[in-house]
Amino acid sequence: MTAQTSTAPHHAPAGSPFRQPRAVWAVAFACVVSFMGIGLVDPILPALSEQLRATPSQVSLLFTSYLVVTAVAMIFVGAVSSRIGPKRTLVVGLAIIVVFAALAGLSNGIAGIVGFRAGWGLGNALFIATSLAVIVASATGGFAGAIILYETALGLGIAVGPLLGGELGSISWRGPFFGVAALMTISLIATALFVPSLPKPAHPTSVLAPLEALRHRGLMIMALTAVLYNWGFFTMLGYAPYPMKLDAHRLGLVFFGWGLLVAIFSVLVAPRLQGRFGTARVLYANLAALGVAMAVIAARVEDPTVVIVTVIITGAFIGINNTLTTQAVMLVSPVERPIASSAYGFVRFIGGGLAPFAAGKLADRFGLSVPFYLGAAAFIAAIAVLATGHRLLGKAEAGLVEGTTPDADDTPVAPHLQLVGAPAPAGRRPVVVAVGAAPDADVVVRAAAGIARRTGAPLEVVRLRETAVVEELAIDVEPQDTALAALTGHVENARRLGVGASGLLLHSVGDHAAAARALARHADDEHARVVAIGSSPRRRAALLTEGSFTATLAREVPCTLVLLHAESELEADDLAGPLAAQG
Repeated sequence: MTAQTSTAPHHAPAGSPFRQPRAVWAVAFACVVSFMGIGLVDPILPALSEQLRATPSQVSLLFTSYLVVTAVAMIFVGAVSSRIGPKRTLVVGLAIIVVFAALAGLSNGIAGIVGFRAGWGLGNALFIATSLAVIVASATGGFAGAIILYETALGLGIAVGPLLGGELGSISWRGPFFGVAALMTISLIATALFVPSLPKPAHPTSVLAPLEALRHRGLMIMALTAVLYNWGFFTMLGYAPYPMKLDAHRLGLVFFGWGLLVAIFSVLVAPRLQGRFGTARVLYANLAALGVAMAVIAARVEDPTVVIVTVIITGAFIGINNTLTTQAVMLVSPVERPIASSAYGFVRFIGGGLAPFAAGKLADRFGLSVPFYLGAAAFIAAIAVLATGHRLLGKAEAGLVEGTTPDADDTPVAPHLQLVGAPAPAGRRPVVVAVGAAPDADVVVRAAAGIARRTGAPLEVVRLRETAVVEELAIDVEPQDTALAALTGHVENARRLGVGASGLLLHSVGDHAAAARALARHADDEHARVVAIGSSPRRRAALLTEGSFTATLAREVPCTLVLLHAESELEADDLAGPLAAQG
């Protein structure tokens, strides 16, 4: 997981998410192959153990070397990317993957494969650190279209990885490694040819910043929760194939089903559960369900059918957990999101890397059920750790509309609401117009200004700045300075029309429905007379995967909701009378 800031020009009209330039398709294809990384080797674990005469604990080091190197790399990738630029970071990462995947396929012993998997982990960390930002920056289908495309790549990679690994592994255990090397070579060439150079951040990221960020209580709590979660997760991933007693082809089918549930529940189900029950409660239930599933595997480890069915079912819980844990990190952290992401990734990948190694030692000495019981205990322990930050997480969720994020001492430090201009006079109910990084934002503000002028109400312009969460990745839709500059322009334009106007930058984390809930809460706090928004240009695919902003706002807003189209300036006169009558 990493948090990224988009460098996109935020003016592209929304269209089909699949009508994109070659640069986007090049990176999207590489994303599919990259997301295959973990699941690709799962179907060949028993074959590696048998053909290379290695114990399961030795084979488990494929995960340990990969994840521990990824963890350490997470500290540095932000600093590297901010200095050499997104495209060069992508190219270097892809080149490293190609080289080390091919070397792993050429190895004749388990030690060589383990070592080359470590290099693969470094390349993957560099690639993942920038892939989402590059897709968003290069996409012409708007931000929603870029996210849909990335989610599609993620789902294909997670689901198809084990399937391809099983097919290639049924021919030879070397097949998955050579397959990744070949596919990533294609991606490397396409990225080098088609992806344009993108600007570097204005300020390079400090190498030590991620480690310093772990001093914050909220971030540390979520990181420790993730350590325990990943301990259980990678215990299952690394050792469940053995009691299944299947060949590589059938193992690929099992983990294909598992990966399919991971993708579906992370993208479609997790945001809706969070919106209904809250982040903490969903995580508690989810971790408990994973603990029960691991205990079932441990108790029935001699029954392949029980193990197979249970592993597939856990895909749903893992998908939910990945998304909501990432969202929780973004909520509680008072530091910049890329820094928080690097710190969190460092800690959680360490846990994921050590778990298979420890599980192997336990299995060799005490039997195969013991690692799964320990994994179940890790999931339950994660609930206890998360509970220590329950109040903190609750305050952070409320802080999206109350204006604060807690720091290590529960003191409000980082506003999620940033005021531009003088606020509306006390006792006067404002017309609130909410706009995002859309091409018709100025027109929508002018239309809302007409409503405010004719009803005698002050105008409050709210610029929505969203952090989208895609499974274990997060990205800011719009840079902070760009959003503030746009908001200042909206306010000045409204004042030129003779309207008393102020501006507010509203931050939200999650899908569009989460942004709508934050806006509704703010409108309630302000006793708004009207909330006005522009019509959504997004298509059905975006509404399905990201949640409907308009539908959620219509359900939860405590006042009149006005939907403004590009030609709505002429409708302001028609609306002014009825709205004035409402007081």
